[in-house]
Amino acid sequence: MPDPAPRRSFWKRRLGEPVLALLTQGVTPDKIAATLAVGTAVSLFPFLGFTTLLNVGVGFWLRMNQPLLQALNYLITPLHLVMIFVYVRAGEKIWGVHEQPFSLVELVASFRDLPFGEFLHRFGWTGVHAFTGWLFSVPFIVSGLYAILRPVMRRLSRLRPLKTA
Repeated sequence: MPDPAPRRSFWKRRLGEPVLALLTQGVTPDKIAATLAVGTAVSLFPFLGFTTLLNVGVGFWLRMNQPLLQALNYLITPLHLVMIFVYVRAGEKIWGVHEQPFSLVELVASFRDLPFGEFLHRFGWTGVHAFTGWLFSVPFIVSGLYAILRPVMRRLSRLRPLKTA
């Protein structure tokens, strides 16, 4: 009896094959690299609840693959939560202010419990700092990831050539 087909690795099934499937659907390797780079930057936008809509808007504007953008958005949610704190601290340094006590748990609880005006009074500058830190990071995230991902996507596309219609 012949050996059954070798088991595919988790990463090949969950990441490699979907990316290759996108390549065979007429999406260019460069466009996939750009989508992943821009999608990462947009998905790190430092405000909870906005990244999905922001990805939809940016994706339509730049004609990027929406399923890939949204999958990436949800995949990096844990990183997004960590980066909110990082962006707040980076923004405080950019603005030249002292670090303010800040906790994501406190922020979410305050948003839920306080009237919106009081929440803005308490965390408005924190939001400005986080947005500033994120805005400064976007060119580095996009250009850095694109430079790394572009050759990888091109190499993957050579492994499984694109089908032309």
